[in-house]
Amino acid sequence: RYDSNIQLLAICLDSTCRESCTDPAITPSAYTTSDAVISSESVFIVELSLACANGAQSVTLYADVNGRQFPVTRGQDVGKYQVSWSLPHKQASSGTYQVKFFDEESYSSLRKAQRNNEDVNAIEPLFSVNIDHRGAWNGPWVSTEVVAALIGILVYYLAFSAKSTIQA
Repeated sequence: RYDSNIQLLAICLDSTCRESCTDPAITPSAYTTSDAVISSESVFIVELSLACANGAQSVTLYADVNGRQFPVTRGQDVGKYQVSWSLPHKQASSGTYQVKFFDEESYSSLRKAQRNNEDVNAIEPLFSVNIDHRGAWNGPWVSTEVVAALIGILVYYLAFSAKSTIQA
């Protein structure tokens, strides 16, 4: 009896117990850093709701962004997922970022293709999401302290000039 339980567990840990998603329907939302003054890196966050035609609810997902892979976190609510990553502001140029999502089977194929230096573009993702990043604002060209100092000098000069004109 003990051996049969181990065999059942081994079979379950194999691909037969992994849920795969057919005909995924997604509702994505995204956030990217817009202010470089208050942060050291640009952050990208993609949240999505996933519904599968076959009713799969515990799908394990992985994300690929420009050749870098990230694990996708499953939320507490069924069908909710999130992936996030960060880049230094100089590397996070403005534009559209494509986030490709893979299930376990296609992710395994992707990693194998990477190891064997094969064409990774031949591996079809389960679905993909495009994120528009406008870039991060680095603040004004001139700091407020410099502007305040220049205004102070200008006011002092005008007051001194007016005083000299009145006394003359």
